[in-house]
Amino acid sequence: MADIKVRDVAKKTVKAIDKSAIATERFKDTIVHTKERAENATNEDGNINEYGSSKIGFVSNRTVDESVHQFNKQGKKSLIQTKDNIQKSKIKIKAFKEKRLAKKTIKGTTKGAVKNTKTAIKTSKEVAKNTKRVAQQSVKASQRAIKLARETAKATARGVKVAVKATISTVKAIIAGTKALIAALVAGGWVAVVAVIIICLVGLLCSSIFGIFFSSEDTGGSKTMNTVVNEINQEMANKITNIQNNNIYDDYKIDSDRAEWKEVLAVYTVKISKGTNEVDVITLDDNKIAILKEVFWDMNTISSEVKTEKVKNEDGIEEDKKILHIKITSKSPDDMASQYHFNTAQKNQLAELMSEEYANLWSSAIYGSPLGSPNIVQIALSQVGNVGGQPYWSWYGFNSRVEWCACFVSWVANQAGYIESNIIPKFAGCQNGIDWFKAMGQWKEKGYIPREGDIIFFDWEVDGSVNHVGIVEKVENGKVYTVEGNSTDDMCRQKEYDINSKVIFGYGTPAY
Repeated sequence: MADIKVRDVAKKTVKAIDKSAIATERFKDTIVHTKERAENATNEDGNINEYGSSKIGFVSNRTVDESVHQFNKQGKKSLIQTKDNIQKSKIKIKAFKEKRLAKKTIKGTTKGAVKNTKTAIKTSKEVAKNTKRVAQQSVKASQRAIKLARETAKATARGVKVAVKATISTVKAIIAGTKALIAALVAGGWVAVVAVIIICLVGLLCSSIFGIFFSSEDTGGSKTMNTVVNEINQEMANKITNIQNNNIYDDYKIDSDRAEWKEVLAVYTVKISKGTNEVDVITLDDNKIAILKEVFWDMNTISSEVKTEKVKNEDGIEEDKKILHIKITSKSPDDMASQYHFNTAQKNQLAELMSEEYANLWSSAIYGSPLGSPNIVQIALSQVGNVGGQPYWSWYGFNSRVEWCACFVSWVANQAGYIESNIIPKFAGCQNGIDWFKAMGQWKEKGYIPREGDIIFFDWEVDGSVNHVGIVEKVENGKVYTVEGNSTDDMCRQKEYDINSKVIFGYGTPAY
């Protein structure tokens, strides 16, 4: 028996269907099946075998021809279909890939878009939240800034009161810090804005008649007001000395009713302003100094005469003596308003500047020392050259001249704010001052090395009775330098003593 051909078992792999291959296999199966039938018939009957063989031959040939025909037909058809299928498969695969790519792209894009949208929403919420918070902070800051501006503006409208007092000692620092504040403003922040608002307000004050309170601040490039005040004081002292040198006399008397410096400066400021508030009275040039001196000498006049008078000597006997009388008379601010023909606006300005509200502020312009400054010496030095002591004893409450050295010390202390703060007592008698310092535990006997601003007491006869008082300016090279009222020639003078001088009685040491 011939070997039966068995088809190989296909591997368990997925293959594309080939119709031409299937037709060939069927054809082979038909031949095998016919041959098997023929062999079975031969075993049963030889004749039949011959018939079968011839029949098989015929059938086989025919079948083969038909099979070949069918094979060719099916092969061609299958080949065409296979090509078509391959082409379609390529198209479908391409379409599938494109579809899958598109789907993946859409999915990725959608997912990314969703993610981005979520992030955007989250960011938007955070931005909105931050914006709301910043807006709230901005509103609060704006309200604070507006409130501050209104309060400051009110203070300005009332005449600058506390605002000026608080800023007088810081004008120099404000000017120096302007650039830094501008930089801070550029960087942002309401603090800088408020600071700039304050700067603007101070600027408005400085460019108005109230700028006179800042005139002793050293801004560079020109003289300060306190320097010019000292120069004019010295001019007056020199004039009095010249009168004394040009007259023959046995004794002299000085009757002083000199105008106060705040009155002089108020009139000067109004004269400069011409009734407008937009004026620079902070800086001083030669023209302004000339105007200030003109105002001072228009308000203060010095006259003198020598009289022969009967004066009792030490024994109580009357003698004829030549007495030089020096008299200083003054004009009031109202007198000057008439003399200078001030208009209504100028008169209103003058009344404003002379208000008691600003009494303490004048010390800055006159003495170059802010209210409450520990540099009491600076104020004392500004009075050097003053003759007669009228501003001091009249301030104390006396109606006529008294020995005014203690009145001078008390007046200077008051200008610095030390009497009100109970740092220095108000006293007209030297012993009263000593008793106060001893009671406060602030007394030092002679032999102590004093410091600037200490109060120095003298005993001219070295008999234990105190006669005189002054203010310590400095100590250098074994000497103590002082500023004293009611000194030689009834004047405010600078003096010096050996630190171990017998006439020094002791020192009051204020707790500055």
